[in-house]
Order: sequence, then C-alpha cells, then structure tokens
Amino acid sequence: MEAFRRDPGLPAFEYRGRAVPRHTVLDLVCRAVDALRAAGLGPGSPVALATQVTPQGFAAQIAALLLGCRVTGLRPGLAPVQLRAVLPEMEAIVADTPSAGPELRAAAGAVPVLRLGPDVLDSVPPAGATPTTPDTLAAQGRPDDIGLIHLTSGSTGLPKGCALTYAALTRHWSWQPAQWGPDTVRLAAGYRRFLLFGTLTSAVMFEHLALCLLDGGTAVIPDLPLEFPRAIERYRPTALLMTVPRLHHVLDTLREEPMDTGSLRVLLVAGSPLTPHRLAEARERFGPVVHQGYGQTETGMLTLLTPRDLADSPGELLDSVGRPWAGTELSVRDEHGHPVPTGGTGEVWARTPSAMSGYWRQEERTREVLRDGWVRTRDLGHLDRHGFLRLTGRLRDVIIVNAVTHYAGPIEQALAGHPDVDQAYVVGAPDERTGEAAHAFVVPSGTRTPDLPALRRAVADALGPAAVPATLTVLSEVPVAAGGKPDKQALLALVPARRAH
Repeated sequence: MEAFRRDPGLPAFEYRGRAVPRHTVLDLVCRAVDALRAAGLGPGSPVALATQVTPQGFAAQIAALLLGCRVTGLRPGLAPVQLRAVLPEMEAIVADTPSAGPELRAAAGAVPVLRLGPDVLDSVPPAGATPTTPDTLAAQGRPDDIGLIHLTSGSTGLPKGCALTYAALTRHWSWQPAQWGPDTVRLAAGYRRFLLFGTLTSAVMFEHLALCLLDGGTAVIPDLPLEFPRAIERYRPTALLMTVPRLHHVLDTLREEPMDTGSLRVLLVAGSPLTPHRLAEARERFGPVVHQGYGQTETGMLTLLTPRDLADSPGELLDSVGRPWAGTELSVRDEHGHPVPTGGTGEVWARTPSAMSGYWRQEERTREVLRDGWVRTRDLGHLDRHGFLRLTGRLRDVIIVNAVTHYAGPIEQALAGHPDVDQAYVVGAPDERTGEAAHAFVVPSGTRTPDLPALRRAVADALGPAAVPATLTVLSEVPVAAGGKPDKQALLALVPARRAH
C-alpha cells in the first residue's frame, strides 16, 4: 500500500482491456477494509477467499491481511469434501458471483458468505464509523498470528494447510524491496508486464505478483478462456510463470504454428522437473529469458536457475534447478538427518525465514517435516561444489519391488534420456507377486512410437534389471491436475486399463 501511495497514477492492473491505476486499487482496498470490519472481522479472524483473478479479488485479499485476519485461499476446483473440511471453522467467506456456486454455499453451512462485486463488498458501517482512506490504511497483523494459509494440492486426499505467520510474511523475499539483492533486482526488472492468471491463492503467483507491483510493473489479467501460446502474442507480457506440462504444450504448438513471443524477458518454469532437452529447446525457442525455479508451498521459491547461469556454463547446468535463492540455505542429508558430503545424494532440507510454521491443525505431519528450523522437502538430490542443486526424485515416490526400494525419479530420468521420449512418469501400484510394481508412462518426442524394448534396456543399463518397469504405456499427453502438475493419481488409474507389454 505504501508503494501504491507513492505512485498513485501508475497502472497496477490491466483488466478487460483497461488500465486500473493504483489509486483505484487503494480505494477498493479501503472499501474492503470497511466492509470486513463491519462484518466483525479483525486480528485473528478466520476468513476464506473464493475469488477469481480480478482487482477486486486482490483488494479483498490485501484488506483481510491488513486487518490481521487468518486468510485461507480457496482455489478453483476444490471438491465438496475438501470444502467441508475447510469452511466450517471460518467466520466469513468472501466470494464473487462465479465462485459462490451451490457446492460452496452447501459446504459453508451457517458461515456467512460476503459477496464481492464491482465495488468490492456491500456493507453498512457502524454508526459513527469513519471511512478508511488510503492515508489511514494500517496493518494490524500480530507477528505471531497466522496470516495466510496456502492449501496444498490435496492429490492424496484432503489438502494440507501451510500456515504462514505475519512475521514470516514480513520476511518474505519478494515482498521486501528494500532488502532485494542484485539478483532479485535484476529479476524484478523483467516484470514490467506480468501475466496474472489461475488463482490469487497460489503461493507462487502471490510471491511473483509482488515482484511486479513493488517494482512499478503492471499485472495483466487476461480474458478467459486463456489459450497458450496465443496469449503471449496477444497480451505481450514481459514475465510469465509456466508449469512444465504447459511449456510442453507451448513448445509443441510453436513448432507447427510460429507466433511472436519476443516480448518475454522472464519465462519462469516450475512445478515439476523439466528434462534437459526440453530446457535446451525452450532456450533455443525463447532466447536467454528462460529460468527454472524450484520450491514448495511450504517454503516458497528455494532455488533459481537463471539465463546467466546457463550462459556461463552452457550445457553443464541443463539438469540443474539452480542455486539457493534470496537467503535460503540448503542441506542434503541422509536417512538419519546427517549432512552428506558435497555431491552425495540425499534428502534436500531447506531453511528460509519465510517458511511455514506448520500444517494447520496437523501436528504429527508438522513434526515430520519441520526439524529445528529446517523444512524437510521430501525431495532427493545433490549439491555440486558450486552450490547448484540437481533433483533426482521424491522421497515419497518410493516403489518397493520384491522388498527392494526403487525411486520413481531415476527411472523417469533414464526413460526421458532416450531420444524417442519427450516425457516419462512412473507410478507404483500393488502387485500380487512382487508386493508393488513400477508402471511407466511415456510421451513420444515425435511421431514415431518409442521402441519399448529399447526403453527397458535403457533403464536396465542405468539402474539394473530390477528397476525395469513392469509395464510401459505410450500416451499422447500426460493428464494434468488442477494445479498444473502431472497428475500421477490419474496415471495410477490407467495402470490396469492401459497395460502395455
């Protein structure tokens, strides 16, 4: 809000083809503060937000944080059972018309739903109340209170709530421009026009929106439905976040239908591992603008591989996700929690001042993940002598075949290294003979069907015969979950019906 007051005439958003100046957003925030306060909300009040990506939705989120509420974002697509697990403990739900459907209202029960409209929230201020103005906006959050709860994907059941205190939000790397180092300043300079889509409740969108707005940029909100890569040509963004499946789609489309993507200065790919050949293709297609990020909802962004890194070591870092970012510390540890020597593989532990304080109301899971100020990522990898991180799999992607432990990540890497394979994913399923079995799904790199015996030999040569998947299935495309990541639960459902020999 201080940044908006300094430059009130700058456009904060571009929405429905029109610029929305910062002074307009300030006015929206003031109205939202008064409306939420009139509803009895203040420090510590639990509030859920179910809004589309709009200036009004942003204003409601900022207003709730200014009042010191405990804000939980509801992303689109939550199932009724997931909504029922979150909403009953709320004091209020803020929802716009498209989001306030029958499923949300049914799950809300007696919890009041405050409607978000063009003028933010209708409210009746208490008698004698003085309306909030941009000059009187003040943050009321208490440092040790939970300020924001980011919900995880919930791919294995109910989503976990990653709880961030106001103290952690205050220390977040992207929201503190006075503390930005040269690398962050360089990154933020590319966010003149940041394409903002999906959901404002996304942890990654939340932190990168800050880079745009706090450095004087404009968040461009596209019309729906959003088509890539045509959206790049239409809206001319300078910065864009992209999941790996979406990048695959964009690269495939651009091979057949060239479009103007020259506006991009930052294309940041994150969410799941990107194979070296696809990273190389993206660099060739878009130029020296491609960044690969790694992080988690629990921690925010942990590492970043930049174009400068790739230029300094061409070809050597295509399998890396970069170096620790903005005050983050990484440690690779063995199964006992002891650091391994440089280059050794183990679980990646992270320490960052803006990490979550725990999973909301899940103490046992919190104890599993938080250890003496460190967050166990459950990802496997190793650090080289220059501090670059390479990921090799997920600790939870374990498949135990005949009492022998195999990790899905190395099998996926062995398959993706074959020239006939563009993408590879491995899931484990129960097996009567071996306890569990690995099942692989591959997407071809071209029109030719991959040679399945050759793929099996590639895995055997890299990892030994015992690591060869029980089945190999060729897919035209991988199913994608609501959050934009490859959907392994959907792949698991395909195992009995799509078995290939």
